[in-house]
Amino acid sequence: MSLMEYYHLFLSTFYALILLYSLADAAPVGVCYGQVGNGLPTIDYAINLIKSNGISRIRIFDVNPDVLQAFSGTNIELMVGVPNEILPLLANGTTYSSLQWLQTNIFDHIAVNQIRYIGVGNEIFLKDTTYTPYVLPVIHNLYEALYTLGLSEKIKLSSPCAASIVSHSYPPSLAIFDPNLRYAIVPLLQFLHDTSSPLMVNVYPFFSYTNDPEHVSLEYALFKTNDPVYDCGLPYTNLFDATIDAVVSAMEKEGFGGIEIVVTETGWPTSGGIGASVDNALVYNDNVVRKVKNNVGSPKRPGTGVEVFLFDLFDENEKDGEEFERHFGIFGLDGVKAYDLSFNLVN
Repeated sequence: MSLMEYYHLFLSTFYALILLYSLADAAPVGVCYGQVGNGLPTIDYAINLIKSNGISRIRIFDVNPDVLQAFSGTNIELMVGVPNEILPLLANGTTYSSLQWLQTNIFDHIAVNQIRYIGVGNEIFLKDTTYTPYVLPVIHNLYEALYTLGLSEKIKLSSPCAASIVSHSYPPSLAIFDPNLRYAIVPLLQFLHDTSSPLMVNVYPFFSYTNDPEHVSLEYALFKTNDPVYDCGLPYTNLFDATIDAVVSAMEKEGFGGIEIVVTETGWPTSGGIGASVDNALVYNDNVVRKVKNNVGSPKRPGTGVEVFLFDLFDENEKDGEEFERHFGIFGLDGVKAYDLSFNLVN
Protein backbone atom coordinates (compact mmCIF):
# COMPACT_ATOMS: atom_id res chain seq x y z
CA MET A 1 0.00 0.00 0.00
CA SER A 2 1.38 3.38 -0.99
CA LEU A 3 1.91 6.26 1.43
CA MET A 4 -1.00 8.11 -0.16
CA GLU A 5 -3.27 5.08 0.28
CA TYR A 6 -2.27 4.85 3.95
CA TYR A 7 -3.08 8.53 4.30
CA HIS A 8 -6.56 8.15 2.81
CA LEU A 9 -7.19 5.08 4.97
CA PHE A 10 -6.15 7.04 8.03
CA LEU A 11 -8.48 9.92 7.13
CA SER A 12 -11.46 7.66 6.49
CA THR A 13 -10.89 5.81 9.77
CA PHE A 14 -10.44 9.08 11.65
CA TYR A 15 -13.69 10.57 10.35
CA ALA A 16 -15.55 7.33 10.98
CA LEU A 17 -14.40 7.39 14.60
CA ILE A 18 -15.44 11.03 14.91
CA LEU A 19 -18.90 10.15 13.56
CA LEU A 20 -19.24 7.22 15.95
CA TYR A 21 -18.20 9.43 18.85
CA SER A 22 -20.76 12.07 17.92
CA LEU A 23 -23.46 9.42 17.63
CA ALA A 24 -22.60 7.98 21.03
CA ASP A 25 -22.66 11.37 22.70
CA ALA A 26 -25.52 12.93 20.75
CA ALA A 27 -28.25 14.51 22.83
CA PRO A 28 -31.40 12.36 22.92
CA VAL A 29 -34.52 13.00 20.88
CA GLY A 30 -37.60 11.92 22.80
CA VAL A 31 -41.29 12.14 21.98
CA CYS A 32 -44.24 13.28 24.08
CA TYR A 33 -46.99 10.70 24.47
CA GLY A 34 -50.12 12.71 25.14
CA GLN A 35 -53.41 10.87 25.51
CA VAL A 36 -56.07 13.57 25.48
CA GLY A 37 -58.15 11.93 22.80
CA ASN A 38 -60.50 9.13 21.94
CA GLY A 39 -59.84 6.36 19.46
CA LEU A 40 -56.12 6.38 20.26
CA PRO A 41 -54.16 3.17 19.63
CA THR A 42 -53.67 0.84 22.58
CA ILE A 43 -50.68 1.41 24.82
CA ASP A 44 -49.04 -1.83 23.66
CA TYR A 45 -49.46 -0.78 20.03
CA ALA A 46 -47.97 2.64 20.80
CA ILE A 47 -44.96 1.09 22.53
CA ASN A 48 -44.29 -1.23 19.59
CA LEU A 49 -44.44 1.83 17.32
CA ILE A 50 -42.04 3.70 19.59
CA LYS A 51 -39.56 0.83 19.67
CA SER A 52 -39.71 0.13 15.94
CA ASN A 53 -38.83 3.75 15.22
CA GLY A 54 -35.80 3.75 17.48
CA ILE A 55 -37.27 6.19 20.01
CA SER A 56 -35.54 5.64 23.36
CA ARG A 57 -37.08 8.36 25.55
CA ILE A 58 -40.74 9.25 26.09
CA ARG A 59 -42.50 11.97 28.05
CA ILE A 60 -45.80 11.04 29.70
CA PHE A 61 -47.90 13.64 31.45
CA ASP A 62 -49.25 11.74 34.44
CA VAL A 63 -48.75 8.62 36.55
CA ASN A 64 -51.28 6.30 34.92
CA PRO A 65 -50.34 2.85 36.32
CA ASP A 66 -51.43 1.04 33.15
CA VAL A 67 -49.10 3.19 31.05
CA LEU A 68 -46.16 2.78 33.43
CA GLN A 69 -46.64 -0.98 33.60
CA ALA A 70 -46.79 -1.21 29.82
CA PHE A 71 -43.42 0.58 29.52
CA SER A 72 -41.87 -1.57 32.24
CA GLY A 73 -39.00 -3.70 30.89
CA THR A 74 -38.87 -1.95 27.51
CA ASN A 75 -35.56 -0.11 28.10
CA ILE A 76 -37.37 3.10 27.14
CA GLU A 77 -36.54 5.92 29.56
CA LEU A 78 -39.40 8.07 30.77
CA MET A 79 -40.05 11.61 31.82
CA VAL A 80 -43.03 11.29 34.14
CA GLY A 81 -45.34 14.23 34.85
CA VAL A 82 -46.89 15.15 38.17
CA PRO A 83 -50.29 16.64 37.20
CA ASN A 84 -50.95 20.22 38.23
CA GLU A 85 -54.06 19.41 40.23
CA ILE A 86 -52.32 17.11 42.72
CA LEU A 87 -49.56 19.57 43.63
CA PRO A 88 -51.37 20.97 46.71
CA LEU A 89 -51.59 17.48 48.19
CA LEU A 90 -47.89 16.78 47.65
CA ALA A 91 -46.81 20.24 48.78
CA ASN A 92 -48.45 19.80 52.17
CA GLY A 93 -46.96 16.38 52.74
CA THR A 94 -43.73 15.17 54.35
CA THR A 95 -40.69 13.32 53.08
CA TYR A 96 -42.34 10.10 54.23
CA SER A 97 -45.63 10.82 52.43
CA SER A 98 -43.63 11.78 49.31
CA LEU A 99 -41.79 8.46 49.56
CA GLN A 100 -45.12 6.68 49.75
CA TRP A 101 -46.46 8.64 46.77
CA LEU A 102 -43.42 7.82 44.62
CA GLN A 103 -43.58 4.16 45.58
CA THR A 104 -47.32 3.75 45.09
CA ASN A 105 -47.67 5.83 41.93
CA ILE A 106 -44.41 5.16 40.09
CA PHE A 107 -41.97 2.59 41.50
CA ASP A 108 -44.60 -0.10 42.11
CA HIS A 109 -45.24 -0.11 38.36
CA ILE A 110 -41.85 0.40 36.69
CA ALA A 111 -38.16 -0.01 37.54
CA VAL A 112 -36.40 3.08 38.83
CA ASN A 113 -33.73 2.80 36.11
CA GLN A 114 -36.34 3.65 33.48
CA ILE A 115 -37.24 6.98 35.07
CA ARG A 116 -35.01 9.82 33.88
CA TYR A 117 -37.00 12.90 34.86
CA ILE A 118 -39.98 13.84 36.99
CA GLY A 119 -41.68 16.99 35.74
CA VAL A 120 -43.59 18.77 38.49
CA GLY A 121 -46.62 20.34 36.82
CA ASN A 122 -46.66 21.79 33.32
CA GLU A 123 -46.53 25.47 32.33
CA ILE A 124 -47.86 26.48 35.72
CA PHE A 125 -46.21 29.90 36.01
CA LEU A 126 -48.19 31.35 33.11
CA LYS A 127 -51.13 29.06 32.38
CA ASP A 128 -52.14 27.59 35.74
CA THR A 129 -50.91 30.21 38.16
CA THR A 130 -53.06 29.14 41.11
CA TYR A 131 -50.63 26.23 41.55
CA THR A 132 -47.49 28.39 41.50
CA PRO A 133 -46.99 28.41 45.32
CA TYR A 134 -46.92 24.62 45.35
CA VAL A 135 -44.24 23.98 42.70
CA LEU A 136 -41.11 24.42 44.78
CA PRO A 137 -42.45 22.74 47.96
CA VAL A 138 -43.40 19.68 45.87
CA ILE A 139 -39.98 19.63 44.20
CA HIS A 140 -38.24 19.83 47.57
CA ASN A 141 -40.43 17.11 49.09
CA LEU A 142 -39.87 14.76 46.15
CA TYR A 143 -36.14 15.53 46.12
CA GLU A 144 -35.82 14.61 49.79
CA ALA A 145 -37.69 11.39 49.09
CA LEU A 146 -35.44 10.56 46.12
CA TYR A 147 -32.37 11.42 48.20
CA THR A 148 -33.54 9.06 50.93
CA LEU A 149 -33.85 6.32 48.31
CA GLY A 150 -30.42 7.10 46.85
CA LEU A 151 -32.01 8.19 43.56
CA SER A 152 -31.49 11.96 43.55
CA GLU A 153 -28.56 11.73 41.12
CA LYS A 154 -30.31 9.29 38.80
CA ILE A 155 -33.76 10.93 38.64
CA LYS A 156 -33.78 14.68 38.07
CA LEU A 157 -36.62 16.98 39.13
CA SER A 158 -37.76 20.16 37.42
CA SER A 159 -40.93 21.93 36.27
CA PRO A 160 -41.66 22.35 32.54
CA CYS A 161 -42.12 26.04 31.75
CA ALA A 162 -43.53 27.86 28.74
CA ALA A 163 -40.79 29.77 26.92
CA SER A 164 -42.89 32.90 27.45
CA ILE A 165 -41.67 33.11 31.06
CA VAL A 166 -38.96 35.16 29.33
CA SER A 167 -39.66 38.82 28.57
CA HIS A 168 -37.88 41.00 25.98
CA SER A 169 -36.76 37.85 24.20
CA TYR A 170 -35.68 39.71 21.05
CA PRO A 171 -32.83 40.04 20.62
CA PRO A 172 -31.81 37.12 22.88
CA SER A 173 -29.14 39.13 24.68
CA LEU A 174 -31.80 41.45 26.15
CA ALA A 175 -33.97 38.66 27.54
CA ILE A 176 -35.03 38.66 31.18
CA PHE A 177 -37.48 36.59 33.14
CA ASP A 178 -40.91 38.12 33.48
CA PRO A 179 -40.54 40.44 36.52
CA ASN A 180 -43.91 39.23 37.82
CA LEU A 181 -42.59 35.66 37.92
CA ARG A 182 -39.10 36.16 39.36
CA TYR A 183 -40.32 35.36 42.88
CA ALA A 184 -41.07 31.81 41.67
CA ILE A 185 -38.44 31.33 38.99
CA VAL A 186 -35.32 32.42 40.89
CA PRO A 187 -35.81 29.90 43.74
CA LEU A 188 -36.44 27.21 41.12
CA LEU A 189 -33.18 28.13 39.39
CA GLN A 190 -31.37 27.95 42.71
CA PHE A 191 -32.69 24.41 43.25
CA LEU A 192 -31.72 23.37 39.72
CA HIS A 193 -28.24 24.80 40.20
CA ASP A 194 -27.75 23.09 43.56
CA THR A 195 -28.89 19.68 42.28
CA SER A 196 -27.37 19.81 38.76
CA SER A 197 -30.85 19.56 37.26
CA PRO A 198 -32.09 21.07 33.98
CA LEU A 199 -34.48 23.91 33.37
CA MET A 200 -37.34 22.38 31.38
CA VAL A 201 -38.74 24.64 28.66
CA ASN A 202 -41.50 24.14 26.09
CA VAL A 203 -40.40 25.83 22.87
CA TYR A 204 -42.86 26.52 20.04
CA PRO A 205 -41.68 28.78 17.19
CA PHE A 206 -45.04 27.98 15.57
CA PHE A 207 -46.82 29.99 18.26
CA SER A 208 -44.43 32.91 17.89
CA TYR A 209 -45.04 32.92 14.14
CA THR A 210 -48.83 32.66 14.30
CA ASN A 211 -49.06 35.29 17.05
CA ASP A 212 -46.98 37.82 15.13
CA PRO A 213 -46.51 36.85 11.45
CA GLU A 214 -45.76 40.47 10.57
CA HIS A 215 -42.50 40.38 12.54
CA VAL A 216 -41.71 36.64 12.70
CA SER A 217 -41.25 35.12 9.26
CA LEU A 218 -42.26 31.56 8.48
CA GLU A 219 -38.78 30.94 7.06
CA TYR A 220 -37.13 32.00 10.33
CA ALA A 221 -39.46 29.74 12.33
CA LEU A 222 -38.78 26.78 10.01
CA PHE A 223 -34.95 26.98 9.86
CA LYS A 224 -35.21 28.03 6.20
CA THR A 225 -33.51 31.42 6.21
CA ASN A 226 -29.97 31.83 4.88
CA ASP A 227 -29.54 35.37 6.17
CA PRO A 228 -28.55 35.34 9.85
CA VAL A 229 -29.70 37.96 12.29
CA TYR A 230 -26.77 39.05 14.46
CA ASP A 231 -26.97 39.73 18.17
CA CYS A 232 -23.75 40.67 20.00
CA GLY A 233 -21.85 39.16 17.09
CA LEU A 234 -23.69 35.83 17.27
CA PRO A 235 -25.56 34.66 14.12
CA TYR A 236 -29.16 33.48 14.42
CA THR A 237 -30.76 31.68 11.50
CA ASN A 238 -33.81 30.28 13.28
CA LEU A 239 -36.23 31.05 16.08
CA PHE A 240 -35.54 27.81 17.95
CA ASP A 241 -31.93 28.86 18.65
CA ALA A 242 -32.98 32.40 19.47
CA THR A 243 -35.51 31.12 22.02
CA ILE A 244 -32.97 28.81 23.68
CA ASP A 245 -30.43 31.61 23.94
CA ALA A 246 -33.02 34.05 25.27
CA VAL A 247 -33.59 31.63 28.14
CA VAL A 248 -29.83 31.27 28.62
CA SER A 249 -29.43 35.07 28.69
CA ALA A 250 -32.22 35.41 31.24
CA MET A 251 -30.57 32.77 33.44
CA GLU A 252 -27.20 34.51 33.14
CA LYS A 253 -28.72 37.75 34.40
CA GLU A 254 -29.89 35.90 37.50
CA GLY A 255 -26.45 34.34 38.04
CA PHE A 256 -27.37 30.83 36.82
CA GLY A 257 -25.85 30.74 33.36
CA GLY A 258 -24.55 27.18 33.68
CA ILE A 259 -27.89 25.42 34.08
CA GLU A 260 -28.65 22.88 31.35
CA ILE A 261 -31.81 23.28 29.27
CA VAL A 262 -34.05 20.40 28.25
CA VAL A 263 -36.73 21.20 25.68
CA THR A 264 -39.64 19.22 27.05
CA GLU A 265 -41.98 20.05 24.15
CA THR A 266 -41.50 21.34 20.65
CA GLY A 267 -43.31 20.60 17.41
CA TRP A 268 -45.35 21.86 14.48
CA PRO A 269 -48.99 21.06 13.62
CA THR A 270 -50.00 19.44 10.36
CA SER A 271 -53.25 21.40 10.01
CA GLY A 272 -55.68 23.69 11.78
CA GLY A 273 -54.14 27.13 11.37
CA ILE A 274 -51.90 29.52 9.49
CA GLY A 275 -48.64 27.83 8.53
CA ALA A 276 -49.87 24.46 9.81
CA SER A 277 -49.20 21.79 7.19
CA VAL A 278 -47.64 18.36 6.76
CA ASP A 279 -44.75 19.84 4.78
CA ASN A 280 -43.97 22.47 7.39
CA ALA A 281 -44.22 19.95 10.23
CA LEU A 282 -41.69 17.74 8.46
CA VAL A 283 -39.31 20.62 7.78
CA TYR A 284 -39.44 21.85 11.36
CA ASN A 285 -39.09 18.53 13.15
CA ASP A 286 -36.50 17.24 10.67
CA ASN A 287 -34.32 20.28 11.39
CA VAL A 288 -34.77 19.90 15.14
CA VAL A 289 -33.72 16.23 14.99
CA ARG A 290 -30.67 17.03 12.86
CA LYS A 291 -29.65 19.81 15.24
CA VAL A 292 -29.96 17.54 18.27
CA LYS A 293 -28.30 14.49 16.74
CA ASN A 294 -25.35 16.53 15.49
CA ASN A 295 -24.87 18.30 18.84
CA VAL A 296 -25.00 21.64 17.06
CA GLY A 297 -26.10 23.56 20.13
CA SER A 298 -27.01 27.24 19.91
CA PRO A 299 -24.90 30.34 19.16
CA LYS A 300 -24.38 30.99 22.90
CA ARG A 301 -23.69 27.30 23.60
CA PRO A 302 -22.13 25.91 20.41
CA GLY A 303 -21.43 22.20 20.34
CA THR A 304 -23.59 21.55 23.38
CA GLY A 305 -26.51 19.42 22.29
CA VAL A 306 -29.93 20.20 23.72
CA GLU A 307 -32.13 17.25 24.64
CA VAL A 308 -35.55 17.57 23.01
CA PHE A 309 -38.95 15.93 23.31
CA LEU A 310 -40.97 16.28 20.10
CA PHE A 311 -44.68 16.88 20.48
CA ASP A 312 -46.66 14.69 19.85
CA LEU A 313 -46.84 10.95 19.21
CA PHE A 314 -50.48 11.09 18.00
CA ASP A 315 -53.07 13.77 17.32
CA GLU A 316 -55.12 14.46 20.45
CA ASN A 317 -58.66 15.21 19.32
CA GLU A 318 -59.98 16.19 22.75
CA LYS A 319 -57.49 18.94 23.52
CA ASP A 320 -58.83 22.38 24.30
CA GLY A 321 -57.90 25.55 22.43
CA GLU A 322 -57.41 26.38 18.77
CA GLU A 323 -57.96 23.72 16.12
CA PHE A 324 -54.22 23.30 15.49
CA GLU A 325 -53.79 22.08 19.10
CA ARG A 326 -55.35 18.80 17.99
CA HIS A 327 -52.97 18.20 15.05
CA PHE A 328 -49.43 17.79 16.33
CA GLY A 329 -49.27 14.01 15.83
CA ILE A 330 -46.18 12.58 14.15
CA PHE A 331 -48.03 9.31 13.62
CA GLY A 332 -51.56 8.68 12.45
CA LEU A 333 -53.93 6.59 14.53
CA ASP A 334 -53.16 3.72 12.14
CA GLY A 335 -49.47 3.91 13.04
CA VAL A 336 -48.45 5.36 9.70
CA LYS A 337 -46.24 8.43 9.90
CA ALA A 338 -47.99 11.67 9.05
CA TYR A 339 -44.71 12.63 7.35
CA ASP A 340 -41.42 10.87 6.72
CA LEU A 341 -39.47 11.86 9.82
CA SER A 342 -36.44 9.87 10.94
CA PHE A 343 -35.41 9.95 14.61
CA ASN A 344 -31.83 8.88 13.87
CA LEU A 345 -30.70 11.53 11.39
CA VAL A 346 -27.07 12.60 11.38
CA ASN A 347 -25.69 15.27 9.03
